[in-house]
Amino acid sequence: MKKRYVLIGSGGRAEFFYGALARDFKQTGELAAFCDVNQTRMNYANKLLTEKYHYHAVSTYLSWDFDKMIEVEKPDVVIVTTVDRTHHTYIIKALEAGCDVITEKPMTVDAEKCQAIIDAVHRTGKEVRVTFNYRYAPHNTKIRELIQSGVIGDVFSVHFEWALDTQHGADYFRRWHRDKRNSGGLLVHKSTHHFDLVNFWLGTEPDTVYASGGLRFYGKENAEARGGTTFYQRAHGSEHAKNDPFALHLAENEHLKAMYLDAEAEDGYQRDQSVFGDGISIEDTLGVIVTYKNKAILTYSLNAYLPWEGFLVAFNGSKGRIEVKVREQSYINSGGEKAAEGAVEEKSITVIPMFGKPHEVEIMEGEGGHGGGDPLLLKDIFGTPGEDEFRRAASHVDGAMSILTGIAGNISLRTGQAVKVDELIRL
Repeated sequence: MKKRYVLIGSGGRAEFFYGALARDFKQTGELAAFCDVNQTRMNYANKLLTEKYHYHAVSTYLSWDFDKMIEVEKPDVVIVTTVDRTHHTYIIKALEAGCDVITEKPMTVDAEKCQAIIDAVHRTGKEVRVTFNYRYAPHNTKIRELIQSGVIGDVFSVHFEWALDTQHGADYFRRWHRDKRNSGGLLVHKSTHHFDLVNFWLGTEPDTVYASGGLRFYGKENAEARGGTTFYQRAHGSEHAKNDPFALHLAENEHLKAMYLDAEAEDGYQRDQSVFGDGISIEDTLGVIVTYKNKAILTYSLNAYLPWEGFLVAFNGSKGRIEVKVREQSYINSGGEKAAEGAVEEKSITVIPMFGKPHEVEIMEGEGGHGGGDPLLLKDIFGTPGEDEFRRAASHVDGAMSILTGIAGNISLRTGQAVKVDELIRL
């Protein structure tokens, strides 16, 4: 029997879901409606549905008519791809209306909202799935397999460095994510992927978190201190932006123009703000130390202005070490002309036994974004999933455990103190 889906939040990440339903999962699912604050953006989503995917147009509802949409369309599942700070509102409304939920990461942005979602799951008995694409990437699944096999024994420490480049990393400072109230900052919005991977790889949960960092590269004050670019607040219509390599020119990209520039009149959202402008309240340079319940420790860093994109991670265990390098192609979120998000250019996994010769581990190649994880995730949520020995499907508990590392990190940034994760919520 087909499941009936509605989607709220028709911006950049939404097409990942509705495009898959229209293209690959017509036999198992039906898309019934869009919901958004912006009618122009929903109209464009319907245009993509009909012209790009050869699907039928769906009903549209403005966000304040969400309850009406649920009543009229009677969905089985609500897909939530709104601004992060509103995820909890629609997740809880959907659960209370008797629907299951698929939500883009992060599940939400602070402990209070996280607790409200957990309570709603308990109260309603319905399901929340969090879409952690990176779990499904073959190289990340292989890491879990190696650790589970005991090839390096018990893992005592992990060193994890994530590099965002000046194409992708800068993009968080152009759009709504630059306001920490919207996104929880990169420790929540972006690092939730990475903290979830560590939980997934090690089969454990965070216990204590300490973080340090700040806005070191982007922002008006930093640019002025370096004698940098002439100030402008947004690229569109600015002479100063024409020669700025960090500027995003919406009018030059048909997709971005239709989705954002043409929709501005309705909600005032500017997708092309200057990364060296005012109003940025998120960090671009971050370091975190996490102690886990199994006593392993993580040292983690994230920098959003580097000359390459990807990650380095090392696992130190009682029988040896695993070293991983993954170089990703860069992109601009939702319609940039670079590669698909997370497309992998180079990857290697090396096992170094305590007594023995190091050896490279063969990794199955994956097609699609997030290192080949996207198609596998989509099949898992929209198709007919089979048995998964690696248990990659992520529940609301997994969603909570990933964001709580970042939420605790944000508290630590404010207070200068280490934070106990168990004191933030009740599962």
